[in-house]
Amino acid sequence: MANTASARKRIRQNEKRTIRNRARRSRVRTFLRKVENAIATGDKPQAQEALKAAQPELQRAATKGVFHANTVARKLSRLSARVKSIGA
Repeated sequence: MANTASARKRIRQNEKRTIRNRARRSRVRTFLRKVENAIATGDKPQAQEALKAAQPELQRAATKGVFHANTVARKLSRLSARVKSIGA
């Protein structure tokens, strides 16, 4: 157990941040799943809409430090390429 007041505070802060980050990560995964499902069904308009909705969520997660910026860029690039290739 932490001995100092600052260490106890740090533990409280870490718990809050862990909960917040877990929620953000879960939210991003939900948006990604919607895009994946739309791609799997071959519905291009729906996939484009889902990607449009997922993009700001992914960018926000990168800004908040939940995901690395390059990871987000890679995911968006690959998803947009897959959406673009639907029906081609």
